Amino acid sequence: MPGLAEAFHWLPQSGALINRKGSRRWGGESKGSTCSLCQLTNSDLSMRTLSTPSPALICPPNLPGFQNGRGSSTSSSSVTGETVAMVHSPPPTRLTHPLIRLASRPQKEQASIDRLPDHSVVRIFSFLPTNQLCRCARVCRRWYNLAWDPRLWRTIRLTGETINVDRALKVLTRRLCQDTPNVCLMLETVTVSGCRRLTDRGLYTIAQCCPELRRLEVSGCYNISNEAVFDVVSLCPNLEHLDVSGCSKVTCISLTREASIKLSPLHGKQISIRYLDMTDCFVLEDEGLHTIAAHCTQLTHLYLRRCVRLTDEGLRYLVIYCASIKELSVSDCRFVSDFGLREIAKLESRLRYLSIAHCGRVTDVGIRYVAKYCSKLRYLNARGCEGITDHGVEYLAKNCTKLKSLDIGKCPLVSDTGLECLALNCFNLKRLSLKSCESITGQGLQIVAANCFDLQTLNVQDCEVSVEALRFVKRHCKRCVIEHTNPAFF
Repeated sequence: MPGLAEAFHWLPQSGALINRKGSRRWGGESKGSTCSLCQLTNSDLSMRTLSTPSPALICPPNLPGFQNGRGSSTSSSSVTGETVAMVHSPPPTRLTHPLIRLASRPQKEQASIDRLPDHSVVRIFSFLPTNQLCRCARVCRRWYNLAWDPRLWRTIRLTGETINVDRALKVLTRRLCQDTPNVCLMLETVTVSGCRRLTDRGLYTIAQCCPELRRLEVSGCYNISNEAVFDVVSLCPNLEHLDVSGCSKVTCISLTREASIKLSPLHGKQISIRYLDMTDCFVLEDEGLHTIAAHCTQLTHLYLRRCVRLTDEGLRYLVIYCASIKELSVSDCRFVSDFGLREIAKLESRLRYLSIAHCGRVTDVGIRYVAKYCSKLRYLNARGCEGITDHGVEYLAKNCTKLKSLDIGKCPLVSDTGLECLALNCFNLKRLSLKSCESITGQGLQIVAANCFDLQTLNVQDCEVSVEALRFVKRHCKRCVIEHTNPAFF
């Protein structure tokens, strides 16, 4: 948010310090005391001794501030090399740190940030990530109260490899459950990206405390397993968006056995997930996809990029149970062939987005199936499908006239003839990629530019096209961004 850094750059970096004897000070130096980012103990003694639980401060271990009570706020966890959460009490109304007293303004002169009404400060806080929001809660009592406004805690976002996510989630959910014991009713979104230290224990905490969860993203957290995912989808019945991309241990999405027995008479063993991203789940096989399709019948968006063990049989299961799919990606699934596209074509006019990039077994036959039945297709990525020729492009152009984005890069058999058919039928084309299409010339590009005036992106990298043709495109499609490798055109 513009100006946010300027608004906060002068804020003190002080915080509640908890010494080894359990006493608490706000700011200042304390001989033998722990640093401001003290590590939580397993017994959570600090939480039990404080009258009012306060936010968990989640920060990277090397931050400028106070160190050893002097000039830096490096956490005591720097010894262990991990990022930790801190529990502290609400800050007192008046700060006592000597540095703050020296830098404080006269009483009659109020800081500009303090003149803002509460709703404006809350609006600013809404743009902060979770760890920064926790830090703002340490500034003063007013900010503490505003930082824990329920409207700000519909989402938790944690990123970074060093964060002890399990512990952070435990502390945060405990604080958010203060008014409603054991249940956090306001939290709807949890995003934990690239946190390798997230384990099944952290997901189990979310499943137990957040029944209203609607969106969960744990991309790149490869330490979670099927059991933890089963707990989440079983205990969070409103979950609609699930991203487990890069979680290589996840091989299936299903209800737990207990939940399946309990809910089957009423819900038919179905899960409410509509968006599912399983990109880079390398262990996913046809049987796992069968289970996913049978339980997640409301799927509309499914991404299976680089799930290299999937075959045409798995796609057949998918179409049987999930008839509402609008977007589907099976890019880099090398065993998917024309038979798989024949199954996908049974989605008919509901399918709007399809990615089959680098599926080397796909030819014009599969493209004809899709073009014939999926007439409302808007996006097709067929990059690297070397079996596609001008005939496939022609059939696609004549049947999918509302096509807006097409990627046929690295298809050496596509020439100017296919481009001409595309230009004369798909007038709404906005994005076209022809990267490394060896048979494309400037003549084909000129025909496209003369008919597709709304073209916004054109990729002709590694294509033998003249500067004159590129200039022709620029004249007729003024908003078009051209990606090229011709040093003479600028």
